[in-house]
Amino acid sequence: MQQEMILVLDFGGQYNQLIARRVRECHVYAEVHPHTLSVERIREINPAGIIFTGGPNSVFGEQAVLCDPEIFTLGIPILGICYGAQLMAHMLGGWVATAPVSEYGETLVQVRTNTPLFRGIISERAFSAKDEMADTICWMSHTDYIAKVPDGFEITAHTDHCPVAAMQDNSRKFYSVQFHPEVNHTREGVKMLAHFVHDVCGCRGTWQMGSFVQSAITDLREKIGDGRVLCALSGGVDSSVAAVLLSRAVGKQLTCVFVDHGLLRKDEGDQVEAVFGPGGNYELNFIRVNAAEEFYEKLKGVEDPEQKRKIIGELFIRVFEREAKKIGAVDFLGQGTIYPDVIESGLGKSATIKSHHNVGGLPDHVDFREIIEPLRLLFKDEVRQAGRELGIPESLVSRQPFPGPGLGVRIVGEVTPEKVRIVQEADAIYREEVEKAGCAATMGQYFAALSNMRSVGVMGDFRTYDYAVVLRAVNTSDFMTADASEIPFEVLQRCMTRIINEVRGVNRVLYDLTSKPPGTIELE
Repeated sequence: MQQEMILVLDFGGQYNQLIARRVRECHVYAEVHPHTLSVERIREINPAGIIFTGGPNSVFGEQAVLCDPEIFTLGIPILGICYGAQLMAHMLGGWVATAPVSEYGETLVQVRTNTPLFRGIISERAFSAKDEMADTICWMSHTDYIAKVPDGFEITAHTDHCPVAAMQDNSRKFYSVQFHPEVNHTREGVKMLAHFVHDVCGCRGTWQMGSFVQSAITDLREKIGDGRVLCALSGGVDSSVAAVLLSRAVGKQLTCVFVDHGLLRKDEGDQVEAVFGPGGNYELNFIRVNAAEEFYEKLKGVEDPEQKRKIIGELFIRVFEREAKKIGAVDFLGQGTIYPDVIESGLGKSATIKSHHNVGGLPDHVDFREIIEPLRLLFKDEVRQAGRELGIPESLVSRQPFPGPGLGVRIVGEVTPEKVRIVQEADAIYREEVEKAGCAATMGQYFAALSNMRSVGVMGDFRTYDYAVVLRAVNTSDFMTADASEIPFEVLQRCMTRIINEVRGVNRVLYDLTSKPPGTIELE
């Protein structure tokens, strides 16, 4: 039986991967593809439904991003979101114009509850049963709007400033919403998407992480054949799950190379070797490369975060190429790339937020036949679920996320061995105190970073001129959006006291309150 799938067509918005994630929460598999995907390929995929994402352009502008109009003749249900809604209206004969009043943020939307998308929406205000209307809060972000719906469509929602906040053509199963149901700020958004996926598209919701793991192992075996795989292993959650997945697929055909670039957390190199090295539980070949001095030399004098990422990414590959030559012919490079890495490095027309060392940071030439990224379509929480399905110990599955470039992007400005020592020691103290206080379970990620700010302080009777450590902790379910954690003040105070007293070179400790967006989780 073919797996149910919702196809998400990317028109350049920043929430595109989040749409796929929300669909998967409905236990239906979803994939994101560029808006340029051909109709022939769509027929081959045979999705149960299609979702058009948002995007930054105007459908009537010179930079308009369109799809093949034949998509509307395939008989597949379509949901347009924001730009996708305007695109549907524009291409089917409606009229899209610049809105007299732009809407941004949480907005009160009146919806018709006798429609497929909005069934079961309960209003906070009283409406007569005859009206079958309800109020709900949705997240708006648009400067254009649908001024006239195409023939065959009816308006199903509106706001004070947007006459067509939603529309539908039930006969063709076309639906559009001007707001973003995928973000948490749209209070009933998940329910709306579930109605589209289950009620309109007829999906049963049978996709589970266990099925992904088994199909991934089968696909990897078929793809790799009798080839040899070199896997980039950092010891973090993503690369560890990727390594175990590859090990299950091809066993000793896999060689995991752990590059200790000198930018890891305190004692982490030895911990990784204890788990995956000789005597570990996994059928694979393990090589540890101590390359700290090489990385420090390449990073000397470099302050720009994008340049640091690219240097670290390229040097990673060069080290792997060297190891590949030592062990003989290697056909594939395995990496732990995940969906948030892809979206932040730029997918299709989406804006690039930052390059990831295993996505945008790759050099143009890589000395392997092909790169394999078995987790490329998973979000962070899904990667953890996959790890549990694979039987990886919870201590590793629940490990704090760590960026591929390591402390290179937790040290603002130039990276030096002395700065690495400072942030390693401060981070170890911070994590110890957070775990001791019982705060860790409620946080998505927490770590210490090093600013490039130095300031005057007094320790004993002496003047100091030392660095400021920045403590970061966020609550997040998907790592696409995040809010700063509310750590008890006494815990922060203990961290501050210990870091200043125990870490040489620090005289100030700051706590970062920035959410994502506008910030990112990492400092660089």
